[in-house]
Amino acid sequence: MGVTLHGYLRCADEVEAARVRSALDEHIRLTRLEEGCVSFHVTPTDDPLVWEVAEEFTDPAAFTAHGTRAGASDWAVATKGITRDYKITGMP
Repeated sequence: MGVTLHGYLRCADEVEAARVRSALDEHIRLTRLEEGCVSFHVTPTDDPLVWEVAEEFTDPAAFTAHGTRAGASDWAVATKGITRDYKITGMP
C-alpha cells in the first residue's frame, strides 16, 4: 500500500492566498515529475482562501523524498506559515 495525504491548505487572508497562487503551478508540475508520485492534486474550494490537497505516493521512501524536495523549494518559501490541515496514511 502506498502513502496518501488528504486535507486542506488554509490561508488566513488574501495575501497568503496570492502567495499560494503564485507558486502552485510550478509546485504541482515538479511534484508530478517525482519518482513514486502516483497522483497529486491541489484544488481550489468554494472558499477562495482554502485548497483541498490529495496526494498519493508509491511508498514511504517516495513520500519522504517528496517532503525533502518540497521543503527546500520555492513553494516552501512562498507558503511558509500557511496552515496545513492534513491526514497522512501509510507511513510507518
